[in-house]
Amino acid sequence: MNEQPVRVITVEREYGSRGGEFAHDLAERLGWRLLDEDLLASAARAGGVTEKAAAEFDDRVDPWYYRYGRIFWQESMYSSTAPCDEQVFDCARMYALVKKQMEQEAQQGNCVLVGRGSACVLANMPGAFHIFVYATAAAKREWFAQKFPAEAQHAEQRLAAHDKRRAAAIRQFFGQDWAARGLYHLMLNSSIGMDAMIAAACSGAGIERLLAVSS
Repeated sequence: MNEQPVRVITVEREYGSRGGEFAHDLAERLGWRLLDEDLLASAARAGGVTEKAAAEFDDRVDPWYYRYGRIFWQESMYSSTAPCDEQVFDCARMYALVKKQMEQEAQQGNCVLVGRGSACVLANMPGAFHIFVYATAAAKREWFAQKFPAEAQHAEQRLAAHDKRRAAAIRQFFGQDWAARGLYHLMLNSSIGMDAMIAAACSGAGIERLLAVSS
């Protein structure tokens, strides 16, 4: 990591690891902006769709047959009936809009960005610190059962499927292995608890003084 003071933290996370909760608490303790669902809201506004519609593309990739059709559209741009990239809202368009928003927000600094390839987008940005949050299988199953009690018996399948989609999106749009250690400065097991995670994150980023100021 370079010597420029950390002003941006990205948090990638396994589904069920409570990484989103950690990001929220970290931003609150630091007095920084949290950018999670706001990234989707911004993409929705820029793309001219509802936030609900944008959420349908979160952590997903367009199916292969759609991508094949998209190539056909691009090769048919001479046709007045062919849609242009800015008229089509799909996974690729959403990630492009989210990427632009991340870059703009990071320039302002003092923010915590959650997932959606933020560690890849800001990989070469001075002053950015990247964290990956994971958890044991048992802890994730317990989280899932509490959040979705009616589906508790399908916990393992749902958890695995969500992470598989998330990994596929990062691979498709950023060409990176979502859980690769080389993308992150710090990997945290959420079993240590929120306070310990926040302390470790701030120590690793060299911003412990900000906790004292904000508390």
